[in-house]
Amino acid sequence: MRQRDPRHEGKWALPGGWIRYDEHLRSAASRLLNELTGISDLYLEQLKTFGRVDRFPGERVITVAYYALVSADSYQLVTQEEDVNWHTIGEVSELVYDHNEILAEALTHLRREVRYRPIGLKLLPQKFTLLDLQNLYEAVLGVRLDKGNFRRKVLRSGLLLPCDEKQTGVAHRAATFYRLNQSAYDELVDHGFPVQSLV
Repeated sequence: MRQRDPRHEGKWALPGGWIRYDEHLRSAASRLLNELTGISDLYLEQLKTFGRVDRFPGERVITVAYYALVSADSYQLVTQEEDVNWHTIGEVSELVYDHNEILAEALTHLRREVRYRPIGLKLLPQKFTLLDLQNLYEAVLGVRLDKGNFRRKVLRSGLLLPCDEKQTGVAHRAATFYRLNQSAYDELVDHGFPVQSLV
């Protein structure tokens, strides 16, 4: 969100707001996400509490940060705020207060999580190719992955079910579409990958 506060006018901040007295933390995070973006019913997880004394000028402000997994391609932002937008990690410059620290913590946490829990699959459409999945993991992790090794691990995980459908209208060999095996996904979210990481 672009700030209107004269002290930081024009700078960007992570979306957020105040909790109500009669509200649970998770309920507040869901409400604020919906109010600020128009998006609801997402994978939402508490990240960390940020409470450095000098993090907010003139006031004692403690932030309980949550992160949501959402594909920007799948959701249109619907907001009352004019200055709310999607940004790629590479586009983010200096944010207000300690928001760069919060973002860095979230990215580190997400990169650790996707190696051992299949939460990244929630960012894909219902049908996707193995290349779509690899591109997602490479974007989150910021690294190039070995194609053959990645595909072997993914297919061995039991997380994917073939759709008996291939791409059409492509110049290259048509790839098979897969979908998420929800029961295997739920099991691995709860217990993690049993022997080795996905990537």
